[in-house]
Amino acid sequence: MIRFELPSLGADMDEGTLLAWQVKPGDTVQRGQVVAVVDTSKAAVDVEIWHDGVVSELLVQPGEKVPVGTVLATLLEPGEVAAPVAKPAPLPAKASRAPTRHAVSPSARKRARELGIDPDALSGTGAEGSVTLADIEAAAAAQPPTSPPPAAPDRQKEMRRAIAAAMSRSKREIPHYYLSETIPLQAATNWLQERNKNLPLTERILPAVLLIKAVARALRRTPELNGFYRDGQFIPSAAVHAGVAISLRGGGLVAPALHDVQDKPLEQLMRELADLVKRARAGSLRSSEMSDPTITITNLGDQSAQSVFGVIYPPQVALVGFGSINLRPWVQDGQLGVQPVVCATLAADHRASDGHRGALFLVELREQLQQAQLLTDGDASPADSQEHPT
Repeated sequence: MIRFELPSLGADMDEGTLLAWQVKPGDTVQRGQVVAVVDTSKAAVDVEIWHDGVVSELLVQPGEKVPVGTVLATLLEPGEVAAPVAKPAPLPAKASRAPTRHAVSPSARKRARELGIDPDALSGTGAEGSVTLADIEAAAAAQPPTSPPPAAPDRQKEMRRAIAAAMSRSKREIPHYYLSETIPLQAATNWLQERNKNLPLTERILPAVLLIKAVARALRRTPELNGFYRDGQFIPSAAVHAGVAISLRGGGLVAPALHDVQDKPLEQLMRELADLVKRARAGSLRSSEMSDPTITITNLGDQSAQSVFGVIYPPQVALVGFGSINLRPWVQDGQLGVQPVVCATLAADHRASDGHRGALFLVELREQLQQAQLLTDGDASPADSQEHPT
């Protein structure tokens, strides 16, 4: 028997409301299949199952709010047979007499339907005890007043409350350290402009994708920044699932994951990022995208501040921030000129790494962005093939 529990869909989630089941008892399900829709404080999330099996019992009904870890359903493993359920012994036969029903006039029955009253439960005052229109109106007047429906929850307030709780926990439990590095982007900008030239807008790559890919490549040098801190120890991740901070139109943000960034070409990452942003703002994310980011990247965009120092999303151990890309005076090969630069920042967990390792990451990130053409394929950069001091 498999227990299907409500997963944690982020550090800021303690509970969720089941909106709908996509399966019913007896259905065969496969790993990765969406089986339910759960409402968090941020979005409605499609929840996937991570086992093959047959749905045995649905234990939570739509509309119920339950804590993370609650068993939502049980499943039979492939080949498992449900234990037979013993049938209760039949009750002894009992003489019964159909209740006497009074006549109800057509107008009274119509009015009863409108007011939600059962006319057969009333004692009529008409001829031979028949229920009249006046009886229906009197019964309606005698009912207690209906309380107004509860006000709809304020999603923005709930989201801010959840984010505040998660960030308070982060600052309370994680010993943060912070580093920053200003990175020249002339070479990357030139390569990107040449690559995008003569392409339609739908096929162009944005600088944000270049930055995300460079982070994944730089993490090869410092794997202790990519993973989770759980039960008093750091657990590294072989894959880079980059949580991308996405601002929502009504306020607040989410940080769903782009999976396996290290293995994907820029063109694929661009398509997946565009799809992720679209679905995040439409409130249509998947549980796998919310539950397993191994590092978070926040990019403020061109029309914003020069730098951002983020707060780590537990149980992750690092967050990388990029400010706006701006033209600045810069000395290149002994010559003073002007070129686009970006301030990259790192917030990291001192339990998993230290400032020396964090600095190596930022140096590697800078080197990756000086060789942007290498980010589009699987070739290792010269820095990847060198032995680095620990």
